[in-house]
Amino acid sequence: MSTAGKRTGTDISVEDLKRRITVARGDEPGDLLLKNARLVDVFCGEVRESHVVVSGAFIAGIGESYTEGKQVLDLQGKYLLPGFIDGHVHVESSHVTLSEFARAVVPRGTTAVVIDPHEIANVLGLNGIEYMLKASEGIPLDVFVMVPSCVPATLLETAGASLGEDEIAQALKYDRVLGLGEMMNFPGVIFGTPEVLGKLVISSKSGVVIDGHAPRVAGPELNAYVTAGIGSDHECTTREEAEAKLRLGMRLMIREGSAAKNLAELLPVINASTSRRCLFVTDDRHPEDLRVEGHMDHILQKAVSLGLDPVMAVQLVTLHPAEYFGLKRRGAVAPGYIADLVVVDDLKEFHVETVLKSGQIVAQEGLIKSDIPFYSSDTVFESVHLPPLSEDSFRIEANGSKARVIGLIENQIVTRHLVQDVKTELGTIVSDPEEDVLKVAVIERHSGTGNIGLALVNGFGLKKGALASSVAHDAHNVIVVGVDDGDMVRAVQEIGRMGGGFVVVSDRDVGASLPLPVAGLMSDQPLETVCEGLDRVHQAARDLGVRLDSPFTTLSFLALPVIPELKVTDQGLVDVNTFQIVDLFE
Repeated sequence: MSTAGKRTGTDISVEDLKRRITVARGDEPGDLLLKNARLVDVFCGEVRESHVVVSGAFIAGIGESYTEGKQVLDLQGKYLLPGFIDGHVHVESSHVTLSEFARAVVPRGTTAVVIDPHEIANVLGLNGIEYMLKASEGIPLDVFVMVPSCVPATLLETAGASLGEDEIAQALKYDRVLGLGEMMNFPGVIFGTPEVLGKLVISSKSGVVIDGHAPRVAGPELNAYVTAGIGSDHECTTREEAEAKLRLGMRLMIREGSAAKNLAELLPVINASTSRRCLFVTDDRHPEDLRVEGHMDHILQKAVSLGLDPVMAVQLVTLHPAEYFGLKRRGAVAPGYIADLVVVDDLKEFHVETVLKSGQIVAQEGLIKSDIPFYSSDTVFESVHLPPLSEDSFRIEANGSKARVIGLIENQIVTRHLVQDVKTELGTIVSDPEEDVLKVAVIERHSGTGNIGLALVNGFGLKKGALASSVAHDAHNVIVVGVDDGDMVRAVQEIGRMGGGFVVVSDRDVGASLPLPVAGLMSDQPLETVCEGLDRVHQAARDLGVRLDSPFTTLSFLALPVIPELKVTDQGLVDVNTFQIVDLFE
């Protein structure tokens, strides 16, 4: 069983501690002296001028009396902050591996993340979690893990793995695992489903944190959810919902990511009384947003621009997540704390000049100072196993004149349940680009079962060709939308050839693609290469008439059967409101 030290990565030796105390007494110089800093004190909520001395990986002392160090860095009045912590993020959504993710976020001031590897666990199970832990070793970013609680997310889709009570109990023993990840199956909690409660009991007995996911849950049902021991929620979209959850003792994770942005709406909830129960998180961060906008530094900048006190904003990305997750000796600039430090020019733009990790300078002016190791494992490649396909694979018999159609809502992952007249030829349904009603299919890709779910979707704007992806929440089967059945087949076959990724096809030719061979979710290439690939597939989609800003993100959420109203999985069309597979025709 992991000790607390192993869990949070704070192991120290007697020799290290003795030397740190000696430096703190002033009997010998530290390894590093940071002079003339404007120290952001997250304990007292103030900024004061001081010197900071570092011994090894830890801060030894703070005060004007420290004047010597083996290395001296004069900050000349710049601000010294604790390293930033993202308390909830799915790294897989960035489509890069952890080494590349670190290269993107560490120069922006992020020194620790709490990841929920829910996506890769749905593909590879415990092997996926173990891969993420091994891939995080030796990088200048502390990576802590919450064990995914809902793999598979529902029984209405076919995932590549299953995490039951035994697997969760095993994963909770791994080093740097902090608790149970977001409990998305809130109906299972509220109505006392035994297998759901079993996971909560195992986690509670282990004394770990349990994260929540309870969109729009209120009243007695919210009380039932909270009484199960769930400590946080990141799904609030209104002030009323956020305040209700705070009143019941939950931590409020205010999300500002790429797919969902809740900061502006929820900022008024934060005040002197509530702020200690709040923290900022991203949930997901797409590669182009990481490259252009940044990470937690972007959230800080936006929060302050909207009127939040700068020091309070810093508390929400440092001390508060550290305290909630039990990350000992992190989240503050104080004696005995790990020297994860960030130097910024001001507390408005939060331009990061220098980042220190465990007392070492690891990034300056946006660049990592040393190479980051890349971990590769055969277990994460070759995860796409498709059945033989033909145009008949996407044939839909016309069993009526009106059919259920998934209606897209711009910039939303929720959809509408439409019923429309559909175009038929020779007794079969065909895509109708003039009315913007297209075929969409989900093909099981984990075991080659041959499962194919067929449906219709409105709102893509595609005039010809097809788009396909192996990123399809949450089971991550292959999803394809198209005007022409032959192009749909070609697109899916290219996904199989690449081992996963995004594809745009027209007239049987691949117009653009982005390979994602790591579990069919992530690239093994640099962030810049991934961004260039995304630009190509997005432009190729626009050339075929697509009018969505992020068509592959939209496509990925069409397969998520926990978000209303209509979705499609490899098992068929899902009416999320009734949580049932339904016929395409009324």
